[in-house]
Amino acid sequence: MSLSDAESIDTFEAADPKIEPIRIGLIADTHIPRDAKILPPHVKEAFKDADLILHAGDIYLPRILDELETIAPVLAARGNGDLGFLQDHRLKDNHVLDIAGLNLWLTHAINYLGAAEYPLDKVMEREFGKRFDIIVFGDTHVAVVEKYNGILLVNPGSPTLPNNRFELGTVGLLEITGNRPKAHIVQLSDFPLPFHRELIYYEGAAHDGHPNTGYS
Repeated sequence: MSLSDAESIDTFEAADPKIEPIRIGLIADTHIPRDAKILPPHVKEAFKDADLILHAGDIYLPRILDELETIAPVLAARGNGDLGFLQDHRLKDNHVLDIAGLNLWLTHAINYLGAAEYPLDKVMEREFGKRFDIIVFGDTHVAVVEKYNGILLVNPGSPTLPNNRFELGTVGLLEITGNRPKAHIVQLSDFPLPFHRELIYYEGAAHDGHPNTGYS
């Protein structure tokens, strides 16, 4: 979890910088094909106006990034389920981005409520030599938007396994106007699209636990 893992600081600019806000789709923990067969079509509807999509890890298959890339450019953080992921220019352990002058860190997991001797500010300074304005992360499958010591923290939850349950879940949307970021969680069930459970989940998938699909 260091700047060498991120390799570089990337600058993202909207196709037309005069258009505001910059809209960024946030997604994590899709777990395909371990726990679900496909992305719910509701994800594309949620991201249809996105300028960029950030995936916070546990992707499992490159085709998920390919599918998201039909909507907007995609960057992804490597999750603990992506260790066997083939080399892909979109995937890094961490992405450090400059977006409209704001520093954004995309990673899979953070422990911002961890031990007092390892506060998040010290971790950022030690590992990256800088403080971030926005941190996008995943891992817990629990959607979060909150401010922590002035940092906007966003966990978009999971579209396929929210709170580790087999049901239509959540993604996030981040909007940056000027240098002001604002994020919110999108409940995919709010979209008036059909939800065919049998197309997305394996037979025998209950509302909790994992089906035996041969993936770990």
